[in-house]
Amino acid sequence: MQISHPESAVSDILPDVSAFLKKPQMTIGGKSVAAASGQVFDVFNPATGAVLAQAPAGGAEDVDRAVKAAQAAFEGPWSQMLPTERQRVILKLADLIEANGEELAQLETLNQGKSIMLSRLIEVQASAEYFRYMAGWATKIEGATLDLSIPIPPGMRYQGFTRKEPVGVVAAITPWNFPLNMATWKLAPALATGCTVVLKPAEETPLTAMRLAELCLEAGIPEGVVNVVTGSGAEAGAALVAHPGVAKIAFTGSTETGKAIGIQAMKDMKRVTLELGGKAPMVMFDDMDMELLGVAAGIGAMFNSGQTCCAGTRIYVQRGIYEQALEVISGVTRSLTMGNGLDPAHQINPLVSARHQAHVQSCITRGIEAGATPVIGASPPESGYYVAPELFTDVRQDMALMQDEVFGPVVTITPFDEPDDGIALANDTRYGLGASIWTQDLNKMMRYVPKIQAGVVWVNSHNIPDQNLPFGGVKQSGIGREHGRGAIDNFLETKSVCIAYR
Repeated sequence: MQISHPESAVSDILPDVSAFLKKPQMTIGGKSVAAASGQVFDVFNPATGAVLAQAPAGGAEDVDRAVKAAQAAFEGPWSQMLPTERQRVILKLADLIEANGEELAQLETLNQGKSIMLSRLIEVQASAEYFRYMAGWATKIEGATLDLSIPIPPGMRYQGFTRKEPVGVVAAITPWNFPLNMATWKLAPALATGCTVVLKPAEETPLTAMRLAELCLEAGIPEGVVNVVTGSGAEAGAALVAHPGVAKIAFTGSTETGKAIGIQAMKDMKRVTLELGGKAPMVMFDDMDMELLGVAAGIGAMFNSGQTCCAGTRIYVQRGIYEQALEVISGVTRSLTMGNGLDPAHQINPLVSARHQAHVQSCITRGIEAGATPVIGASPPESGYYVAPELFTDVRQDMALMQDEVFGPVVTITPFDEPDDGIALANDTRYGLGASIWTQDLNKMMRYVPKIQAGVVWVNSHNIPDQNLPFGGVKQSGIGREHGRGAIDNFLETKSVCIAYR
């Protein structure tokens, strides 16, 4: 069924959701299959800690079958389809995502823990729109004609042109914070260009990717074009990255894992894009619109319980407004209610796993031990993987709280004096994915945006992506860009053609 009103609570789990959870399967070559080993792993409900489902524990044998299926589909019907035909089936897929939207949203919230409102609006609706956006690019891939100046042999003339061709089989490896949406970011441009895909979703959140593969077949995408292999990164992920049949790797995840994937890709000379970690700053000048402080704290910092790579977890405030900003931001943080994501009245939901919960709690403990001052001090619910939101003051630049990615509802707030000081503090990190500055002064905005070291800089907003706005990082936040024309280029090779004539 289509999504309910985005802000309505879930009173009953849909029968289709319950049926799917009984035995989710991988999709390889258009067939629903178990792992070759027969093994499974538990998938948990973060709100309760209970086992939600069991997914196939795919390994190297399953990856090999999936890559071979993708190669056969690439060499067969898919890359030979007319662009308008590819566009048509991708648009059909978008319609099916919407038609099954409430099922997908409930699966996502049960599996990832996030608010059902975010599942409906971002995981479902934004994913459908992203497929529609990328479907339009299928008919707009173009090369160029080139005048050449080759002087030999005498009397010979040359004309050149370029062709844009699909790179081949794509290994798409996605994270657990926005499972369906991140799968869409990889799949949609790959399909638009004529590539085939083997998708390995995060071990913690495989369910909506598995359901999406079924919808791809229902939309008319040929068998083998979209394959989903579930399992651990150490087994299925490593085998996929190293497989010789893979031409391109598209990865979103931690910087540590991204570096390892980048090394393997370079060894094999595979094309690679990496969207990695972040430690985003929000720099608030004393002329900012103070009415935006609530938006900055809620959407910029605490969105999705802080499990966002661009979360504005380092807030730098010019000293003239620091006390007022601290009061407002701490007030907003205290007002956030914690609870099960099936009720959208709860703004802070469980973290994705017990392991990640322990990581975030450890970051808070080590911050206090290092001398940072916690402002909130709230207690989370006893059951489930909850961490209460926390705001820290007295945080030095060399502390782990300031330098390492926490990926949870943990924020620091620090005063600065001169504008240049705020920019210097913002850039004092190995990351460079997103950042924001807050000012009503156009001159100040134009002066300081070029000085921020980040792939995306928002002004008077934060953590707001768009399908037409290139997204990616500098420094250790990654290589390459997603969204827009750049996303299409990631999945294309340029072939130069030189024609001689008399």
